[in-house]
Amino acid sequence: MVRLAHSLRVVLAGLLGLLLAVEPVAAQSILRDAETEQFLEEISAGMAKSAGLAPGALKLVLVGDNSINAFVAGGQIIYINSGTIEQSDNYNELQGVIAHELGHIEGGDAVRTGLAASSAMRVTLLSLLLGAAAMAAGAPEAGMAAMMAGQSAAEGKFMAYSRQQEGSADASAVRHLTDAHLSGKGMVSFFSKLRREEYRLTPSYTKIDTYDVDHPMTDDRERFLRDTLSATPYWNQPLDPALQARFLRIKGKLIGYMDDPDLVLRKYPESDQSPAALYARAYAWHRGAYPERAVQEIDRLVATAPHDPYLLELKGQILLESGKPVLAIPPLREATVRSGSNPLISSTLGHALVASDDPANLAEASKVLKVAVQRDNENPFAWYNLGLVYTKMGDEPRAALASAEKFSLEGNPGLAMRSADMAMRGIPVGTPDYLRAQDIALTARDAAQNQKGRRR
Repeated sequence: MVRLAHSLRVVLAGLLGLLLAVEPVAAQSILRDAETEQFLEEISAGMAKSAGLAPGALKLVLVGDNSINAFVAGGQIIYINSGTIEQSDNYNELQGVIAHELGHIEGGDAVRTGLAASSAMRVTLLSLLLGAAAMAAGAPEAGMAAMMAGQSAAEGKFMAYSRQQEGSADASAVRHLTDAHLSGKGMVSFFSKLRREEYRLTPSYTKIDTYDVDHPMTDDRERFLRDTLSATPYWNQPLDPALQARFLRIKGKLIGYMDDPDLVLRKYPESDQSPAALYARAYAWHRGAYPERAVQEIDRLVATAPHDPYLLELKGQILLESGKPVLAIPPLREATVRSGSNPLISSTLGHALVASDDPANLAEASKVLKVAVQRDNENPFAWYNLGLVYTKMGDEPRAALASAEKFSLEGNPGLAMRSADMAMRGIPVGTPDYLRAQDIALTARDAAQNQKGRRR
């Protein structure tokens, strides 16, 4: 019975994805895409303001995982699984998910959950000590009962706290949607999806104990949200056709990138010539090692919007990854200009310029990659390519500094420290680059020592 209840909690937590996660984000696959990141920022800006966040402070991170999930693990960052977007029918459903997670950020729930977990752990440890003492005194049954009772009390306490948090986040979500003049229909319809999935994965003979789950029951949440949101002035506000078209395109892109190519081609057959389908099939053919077919699809897509930077970016990416960096440069160059030097697009252009093996392209590569890392210094691949540029230009100290940045971002303090030390030996003392190398070396040295301490 205990085992069944635990498995249900796991299923529900994974499904309801509007959870406060304590999962290792670093172990997940983080997806970076300029178009998706820009879109997520746009559709959440009004709600972020409602939550009291400064413009641009909210960061939305896309996780490469086909399950439905979204969570906050600390700070002003919302992690959204790609499966959440894939299973959404429109952008308003996605806004409902974001509104809920903003409620967790506003409430500081990541920190408070850690404290609640620590409190529950203390109850568990105390019951283990009492149980062990009873067993040592010759009362094994009493000792086992004490252990089980303590564990049950600790779990119940934590689950009750978690349910209260989720209820508060739902209430905050209503306010964020209303303040941003957004309809709540998407949030309610997404909860309907979760409810159907919950029923599908719950055995028909199993009665879920409402005190043994870490979320309020989906039926109750959906009822509360429908009653509350339908009373707002924005309930019947229609979808913005332009935003919905962008959403469908991004959804098609993610399906094309994440799903098996054969499955993608079944979801988006050749008879479907919508932008979303062209996007999905371009990725599917590319991942299936059919570059000519991929280019045909993307050329049809580009023809619908010849100067769209994200379409040009995809064409350049396909050509680059198909071993044609010289052909990739023109579309990537235009995409960089038309996107206002978006750092992700700029870094791809820099990669193509380096991969062309043409010394005449090094100056441009250096320029665009420097802009890319200045605007987004959390892109290891951009630092890698900038390091290659410095190496080709004979600037080994700054190549070492770029490598230090890369290794630091990748969580490799040993190599980061060695690369930073190497950089400091060749960069003039007191310059900004020297001070940056010094910072990396000190931080990496501390991280390396902490890693050694944990292994002991």
